[in-house]
Amino acid sequence: MYDSIISVHDLTVELGGNPVLRDMELTVSPGEIVAVVGPNGSGKSTLLRCLAGLQPATSGQVRVFGEPPADDAAFWRRVAMLGDEPAWYPGLTAREHLELMGAVHAEARMEVEAALEVFALVERADAPPLNLSTGQRQRLSLASALLRPSTLLLLDEPERGLDAGFRGRLGDLLEEYASEGGTVVMATHDHGLAGRARQVSPSGVDA
Repeated sequence: MYDSIISVHDLTVELGGNPVLRDMELTVSPGEIVAVVGPNGSGKSTLLRCLAGLQPATSGQVRVFGEPPADDAAFWRRVAMLGDEPAWYPGLTAREHLELMGAVHAEARMEVEAALEVFALVERADAPPLNLSTGQRQRLSLASALLRPSTLLLLDEPERGLDAGFRGRLGDLLEEYASEGGTVVMATHDHGLAGRARQVSPSGVDA
C-alpha cells in the first residue's frame, strides 16, 4: 500500500554527461494537481518521462503507486500521458480516433460525442487530424487522454496551441478529474493553469 501517488527522492538525471535534474524531491498526494514550472531546458519534460518510466534515473528513487514506474501494460492501465503530438492513424477521422480509444477502454470516462462537444471538435469531427489546426489537434490529443480511464495524468505543456478561452476550460477539466480522485502532474508555462495547482520547480522546491 502507498500513501502518495508519486514519491521522488534525490533524483538526478544526466544526459550526455550533463545534469538535467539534480537531487529532485517531490511528493504528490492522491487528488492533487501539481504544476512543474521553470524555463525551457530546466528538466520539466525529463521529470515527466521519469515518472512515466521512459527515462532512467542516474541516481535517486522514483516511486509511482508505491513501485518504480514501468513502461508496461499494467502501468499504462492506470496512467495517461500527453507529451509530443502522437502519430495519427492515416485515414481515420477525429471522431474515429476517439471511437478507437473508447473501444479499447470499456469504461471510458466520457462518450465520444460528449468528448467532441467538450473539446470543441464537433464541426471538425469528420476531418482527419492532419487537416486540423494545431490547436484542434491539441484538443483532440487532450480528449483522447481524458476519455480513457486513469488514476494519474501526466501532461507536458497541455496548453500548447490552445487559445486563452480553452486554456481556462482545460483548467476546469483538470479540476473535475482531480475531484473524481485522479492526480495530475503537468509541466506548463501557462500562468493561469499553474495558478490553479501546487507549483514546484524542477529542483523540487515550491515555486
